[in-house]
Amino acid sequence: MEKTRYIFVTGGVASSLGKGIISASLAKLLQARGYKVTIQKLDPYINVDPGTLNPYEHGECYVTVDGAETDLDLGHYERFTNQPTTQANNVTTGRIYSTVIEKERRGDYLGETVQIIPHITDEIKSRIKILGTENNFDFVITEIGGTVGDIESLPYVEAVRQLKWEMGKHALVIHLTLVPYLAAAGELKTKPTQHSVKQLLQLGVQPDILVCRTEHHINNGIRKKIAQFCNVEASSVIESIDTDTIYNVPILMQEEGLDTEVLKKLQINDNRKTVLTKWETFLKLVKNPSYEITIGLVGKYVELKDSYKSILESFIHAGAENNCKVNIKMISSEKINEENAESYLSNLSGVLVAPGFGNRGIEGKIDTIKYIRENRIPFLGICLGMQCAVIEYGRNVLGLEGAHSSEMNSRTKYPVIDLMEEQKNIDNLGGTMRLGAYDCEITEGSNSYKAYKKSSIKERHRHRYEFNDKFRDQYINSGMKVTGVNPQTNLVEIVEIEDHPWFTAVQFHPEYSSTVANPHPLFVGFVKAALNNK
Repeated sequence: MEKTRYIFVTGGVASSLGKGIISASLAKLLQARGYKVTIQKLDPYINVDPGTLNPYEHGECYVTVDGAETDLDLGHYERFTNQPTTQANNVTTGRIYSTVIEKERRGDYLGETVQIIPHITDEIKSRIKILGTENNFDFVITEIGGTVGDIESLPYVEAVRQLKWEMGKHALVIHLTLVPYLAAAGELKTKPTQHSVKQLLQLGVQPDILVCRTEHHINNGIRKKIAQFCNVEASSVIESIDTDTIYNVPILMQEEGLDTEVLKKLQINDNRKTVLTKWETFLKLVKNPSYEITIGLVGKYVELKDSYKSILESFIHAGAENNCKVNIKMISSEKINEENAESYLSNLSGVLVAPGFGNRGIEGKIDTIKYIRENRIPFLGICLGMQCAVIEYGRNVLGLEGAHSSEMNSRTKYPVIDLMEEQKNIDNLGGTMRLGAYDCEITEGSNSYKAYKKSSIKERHRHRYEFNDKFRDQYINSGMKVTGVNPQTNLVEIVEIEDHPWFTAVQFHPEYSSTVANPHPLFVGFVKAALNNK
């Protein structure tokens, strides 16, 4: 196309309605027509990024290839579109204000009084437009975090109002809202949607398309009523009914004609067919698998599944690749110990020990790994899960009594996991870890090599501590092999135990790279090993 189109997705009535999934689904549909699409998330919180947020507070912190710590919705964007995101795809209020204040300190505003309008809104607009202008995307979909009416969201909505006015037919607003079902009355209620749109109108923004989240089908009468009261065409009222998997949403949106309506509103004549053949094949495998297994996920944030969102989604991708449904048993690492490990783990086909930080639940992870190593249950350790595998092996195989990570015990006699050299003079916590994609060279014949089917890979990281190279020879000589290293720094990236059905632990985060189109090789290999173990 001759000019980038901008689509804004707002939400009303309640949070967690699925703006990210709707945005990703629309991107998938436009992509399936042959367009180049990217998605951006604008988060209203004042944190510069979610890197310092508690997973209970915000769910998983997702890491991009270029090392940005971002909102978990960017994971959905990548999993649906199979396109990598960058720092530019996630903007927070903290980052906006930080940039504006830096400009003011430098004197960029030439003595002007710095205000929300125009300075903050101009910075927001600049961040929105830069994706399209620098990368030649046909569509930039921008999701506005929070709900309409939130105080912290007002500058973003104002920026949308200005852009819609400036861009005319090249901009469009989709408003996601709730149409609840009242069991006592036995009917769907449209008033929450009406009030949400009214609130948006008071801020000067007329939505072009309404996507209505609902538990029951919306009939034509309700569709017309919503259209009449919200100043949109009936064809622009799109039903988004609850479904058993998020991967069904693009199909539902295609059936509702969301992509067709978007193109019509943007005055784009396009009769090309939306090709979702591979997606539909994936869905069939997800819904009708031939096999079924249960894998344990041991971590300390298991009460909130969003804390491990990318891992859970990676198992869905790898399960479909193996024609298998993977049930996940969430196990709190604080509750498991050497005495009760058998009751938690003995009936599982495989166990993943999850990433994390801090001392809480660490001994439970170590005891878990001891049990699955001794009982030959397929194992995958990620980041801290890899470090725990090294600690466990040091204590129970090498006889290094009290072996630990210096993160948990700075006085341990055997710091088999230690702070990275470049991290030792860092004081600030935000955005200072080893972040983003780094190279790794894999040993031929290893589990990892068999999974990747190549020796050179690049994976994303988020950590401060590493395998202590002083102990490397002891581990290798006793049976824990170093099968992946960073060629520039010689940092240990992967360890494996050869005399085991499948024991692989990695310092990086493979879950960040798994998509519907390209399930991550390590998850595919791990699920295959667990399936064989069933």
